Formats: sequence, C-alpha cells, structure tokens
Amino acid sequence: MIRTRPISFHEGEQKIQRLLHVPSQDNPTSPGLSPYATRILHLSSLIAIGTIDSEGRPWTTLLGGEPGFARSLGQSIVGIKTLVDRKYDPVVDVLVGGQQDGEVQEVGNGGPIISALGIHLATRDRIKLWGKMVAGALGHHGPEAEEEEDGAAEVQLVFAIKQSLGNCPKYLNKKNIIPARPEPILLSDSPILCDRALELLAKADMFFISSQYESNMGTNHRGGPPGFVRVEKNDGSGTVLVYPELSGNRLYQTLGNLYTNPRAGMIFPDFDTGDALYVTGTTKIVIGKDAAAVLPRSNVVVEMLVVAARFVQRSLAFYGELGERSPYNPPVRFLPTERAQALPDVQAKNSKATYANLLARDLLTPTIARFKFGVADPEAAGRWKPGQYVALAFEDHLSLGYSHMRDDDPKSLNDDYVRTFTVSSPPGGPGGSPSPGGKLPDDEFEITIRNVGAVTDFMFRQNIRAGLEVPLKGFGGTFTIEQGPMEIVPFVAGGIGITPLLAHLPRLDLKRIRLFWTVNVRDIGLVLDVFSRCPSLAPSTRVFVSRLDELSPAESQETIEKLERSGAHVNTRRMLASDVEGHQELSSTWYLCAGAPLRKSLLMWLSGRKVLYEDFNY
Repeated sequence: MIRTRPISFHEGEQKIQRLLHVPSQDNPTSPGLSPYATRILHLSSLIAIGTIDSEGRPWTTLLGGEPGFARSLGQSIVGIKTLVDRKYDPVVDVLVGGQQDGEVQEVGNGGPIISALGIHLATRDRIKLWGKMVAGALGHHGPEAEEEEDGAAEVQLVFAIKQSLGNCPKYLNKKNIIPARPEPILLSDSPILCDRALELLAKADMFFISSQYESNMGTNHRGGPPGFVRVEKNDGSGTVLVYPELSGNRLYQTLGNLYTNPRAGMIFPDFDTGDALYVTGTTKIVIGKDAAAVLPRSNVVVEMLVVAARFVQRSLAFYGELGERSPYNPPVRFLPTERAQALPDVQAKNSKATYANLLARDLLTPTIARFKFGVADPEAAGRWKPGQYVALAFEDHLSLGYSHMRDDDPKSLNDDYVRTFTVSSPPGGPGGSPSPGGKLPDDEFEITIRNVGAVTDFMFRQNIRAGLEVPLKGFGGTFTIEQGPMEIVPFVAGGIGITPLLAHLPRLDLKRIRLFWTVNVRDIGLVLDVFSRCPSLAPSTRVFVSRLDELSPAESQETIEKLERSGAHVNTRRMLASDVEGHQELSSTWYLCAGAPLRKSLLMWLSGRKVLYEDFNY
C-alpha cells in the first residue's frame, strides 16, 4: 500500500493562522483529484481558472457550460471543453493565445501552473484544484465568418491536478446557470475603472480571486450581499478595492498566499448581462483595529491596488438567474467616507474601558421599550448631542465563539454584536435641558427601541435587578434639527423614527414644529407615551394610523379617541403624497427618519425640497 505524505500548511498560511489565533489543525487538502472532487467537478456548471501572465501577474477567468463540461479523464487529469472569449479573456490568452484554430498545444510537465474552482451555484457545491496545464486547443464552434466577428471560440484544456480540496457553501448565492455565446467588446482597459465597471461592482454579490505561493496557486470565491466590495478610490492616483474577509473555515489559504506574495487576480462576473471585469493588482491584508478603521465592523480586510484591468461586454459564456442568497451574508460594510456614522471607538482614544449600566426599562408596547443607562465614566465616554446615537458592545454576553457553520443562526458568525441606538433623551445635567420625562443627570441617557433581533431580544429579556453592564464604544452621528426665527420646521417620522426628534424637543419651539408621524396600530402605546411626556407636541402632530382592521371596531374606536384627546390630528390611513406636498408655510428644509420604503416615497414626493435624513440602517 502506497502512503502519501500529508500536505502541510505553508509559511504564509501558518503566519496568518497565528495572527488570527487559530488552533493547530491538519491541512485537509488531498493530493491529486480526490473522489469527492471528481464528483463535484462533474456537477459543476462553472469553473474559475487562475494563471500567471508573462509579467508575473495573476489573472482569473470564469468559464461556464452545462454540468459535465469539465470532467475527470482519469489519473488526476481534468478536461474542459466550452466556449470562451478568445479576444480579451486574459487567462485564455495566457493558456492558448497565439494558437491557430485547431492547433493542439501539448506542453507536458512544462506547462503553465493553473488553479481552479469548480462550482455549482444551484446546489452551492465547490471544489478547489491546483496543477498544471498539459494541453490546449482553440477551435471554431460555428461558421468561420461568425467566429471571427463575434470573438467566440471553443476551447479545450487538459490539466494535471496536483491537489484538491472541498469547500463549504457558506457565502454562495444560488444561481441557475444558462450557457450562452460570448460576443466580447472591450469597453475599457484602463486601471481606472469606467462607469460600467463601477456599476457592476455596486451590484456584484460574488467574485473569484487567484493567488500564488511559489509554484503553487489557489483560486477561490468571495461572496456576500450585493455591493460587499467597496471602491476606496478610483481616480488619477489609482484604484483601490476593499472587501471584508468573513468568517470561514480558517484555513486561510488565499490570505496565506497573499501574505507571501501580495499579487492577485480577480474576475467580477455580471450574471445578468455576461459582462466581466478582470483586474490584477497588489493586495494588502489589514487585521484587527486597523481593519475596522478601513472597513468598520471588520476584523480582516483585503485592499487591492489595481495595476491592470479590462471591462469586457458579453465576455462570458453564460448568464445566471438569481436564486436564494446565502443566509450567512452579513449586511454591507461601508467605508468611513461613505457613512458619516462610522462607529466611534472610545477605547482607541482612552486607556481604560468605558461601560454603560442598565438602570431601568419601560415597556411601551409588546415590541417597543425605553431603556435608561448610566455611564460609568462620562468624561471618557464624551458628551452626546441631540440626534446622535450610542454604540454599545454586547459580544461578551452573546457571542458563542467561533463556529464554521451555524445553520440555526447563520447571521451570528459575522456578528460583532455592536449595536447603535439613537439617544432619545437630550443631554442632561448642568447646562443641559429637561427631557420630555424630566431632567436626567449628566451621566444618564435613554434609548427607545424596537425588539427586532438577537441583541434587542436580549435586552428585552434582562432582569433589571440583576444588572447589565456593556462596553460603551462612544457617541456619533450628525442628525441635527435647526429651527430659525419664526421658521416652521417639518419632521416626518416612521414608527420608531421619532427618536431623534425626542432628543431635540427641549431646544425647539413646538408651536413651530409640524410632525407627520406614521405608525402601525400596534405602536400606539409609543405615541401615547410621547404625548403624555410632552403634551405640547400633540397639537403640532398629524398621526397616520395604519392596520386598524387588526383591532375590533370597539378597540379601534377607543384607540382613535385616545389619540384625539391628546390633541393630535388623527388620520386612519397611510400617509399619501398629498399630505406632504404643498405646505408653502413650512420651511423648505424637511427632516426625515423612516424606513427605506417610506423614505423612498417621501424623497419622490418632496422633490425640489431639501430633505435631511440619517440612514439608521447601520
């Protein structure tokens, strides 16, 4: 019986694993083409291929076809036969460029190194491969005149596979692949990305990356929500792309390669159009607090300085119909320059940790509550202004530590458990202003929140007497309401979106406020609480109550009467365009805090007006 020597992690992989505190583990990579790899390869409708050009630059392409277009030929030999872009695909150019049609190039053991990723998005299966090309040929797949005009050709490639490794389905967004004929048109070959390329990046939910370690290569995919790759800059000084390295299998093969050789090649496919963005460049791995400074809420970030790029229209031999997105995808993480409310970090500025202690909880509705916190060290935490948010860290209370997969709670794997809540009380203490519910000391604040997830559910279930202490990351945001002399200021709130206005109330003349507040009937308890704490706000408010049909006629009537007794103007329907259009008596600047659907409608209804809003989806 022949025993194969186990494959060890190389120096780059070991270094990254140490930096990220990964326990010692065996390398699961198999020599040659394993039986599992063979099975997945035969299922795959896509195969990403990486190789190195004459200048030592990695490139990546993505080939597609019916399942089985790439298959084992025995003895760890893989054959591929499919249509390709013969004009502008950089990998095709390296592997079979310059050949005459029908000419077979046999290179044996001296062929170019390749890496590959067989992937079947309909089932989220994938397999990594590494080896060498041993033969390749280009040929016609249709009338010769048509072939020359549209730039498509049939390629046949033969690879000798040295290593293979199965990968998890964690961040794969399902797609049904439909073969198509490439009709390539080069739109840009500048490292400064064109508008079409930027549009593709804004919607891309996956890309493929190839990297190299000595004579070994690796190709893998990175996936996430649309737009998870951010453009840090794209101007005369260069183009830099940024993406987060999400929680994976912790082998860190790609990062290990990049640690020893920062060059990488990527392809961003457009599954809707068949367009492709090919880029190659130099990467930088950023870890820990430095990573969070580049891309907030990230522990590991990769930046790529683009050295060369090609944006090719209709370069790909397939389309993809979107299916289910991966349940493991976290929300998009935005650059600090894209979001003014990037999380502050008190501990980065101070030598000691700062904490908030839960003092009280008032349940206003079954899903909305007001929480009062005391600040352990107000000087270290800093002061907050009306309209700002507080960032609290719940990791110590909720994190279960590392898991490779967690199907019962997939979002938790990339959750840092830092949450931001609008402060619904004004600054208190000496020089401060009374809150609607009375004056708070300068070391206390309130938040009014809805129970919508793991952290808020944890807060709602807390035993106040037992005490809760959480790290306070700081205060941030710039949502300030300005009221000039004799100016009547309009504010539109959607449900819990009333909170930034609450912190401003003591500083405003409420007779010169026009509040348009749309709420679900189940949130009436919040409305009545606000009016009981600040009765002078009610006469300036138009409340729009939806879903009254969820109550009995008697309950519905009682609810409306309660609101009317407060002095508010009540509408038993959703807000309409006619409710906010016109109003020449109001300031030309409108303030808005609402969910995305209502915000979208209001921005359309208030076209031509200045609308200020904070995006609270951070």
